[in-house]
Amino acid sequence: MKILLINGANLNLVGTREPEKYGNISLADIENSVILRGKELGAEVDVWQSNHEGEIVDKLQSSKGVYDGILINAGGYTHTSVVIRDAIAAINIPTVEIHMTNIHAREEFRHTSLISGVSIGQVVGFKEKSYTLALEGLISYLKKA
Repeated sequence: MKILLINGANLNLVGTREPEKYGNISLADIENSVILRGKELGAEVDVWQSNHEGEIVDKLQSSKGVYDGILINAGGYTHTSVVIRDAIAAINIPTVEIHMTNIHAREEFRHTSLISGVSIGQVVGFKEKSYTLALEGLISYLKKA
């Protein structure tokens, strides 16, 4: 089982960006914990990050036939990117949306996710633990499919 973890804009700053919201753990540490948990659950996890919307779309499109599932934290693109939403819908790979903060308890513009409607699930509000919870949910879903 192969899973791709995509991190979007500004997530490369996790660990130093607003630690009161996102914690002090680096993105690399989060990614490593997802890779290790994936191995424990029998999945190979590849990680990838970009600050550029078009690159995220390209990565999603190139995932078809390569990955069984996708984890995505699109960052701010969650609330604005129709093209990322459409790319997820087009590739038809089970996708789980991730957010370290509870987007529903933040600024009103963050309450709307364009991605959630084309995802099998959404994990929000558990800081870095959101990633492994999303991975566990995705693997469970894929094993039942």
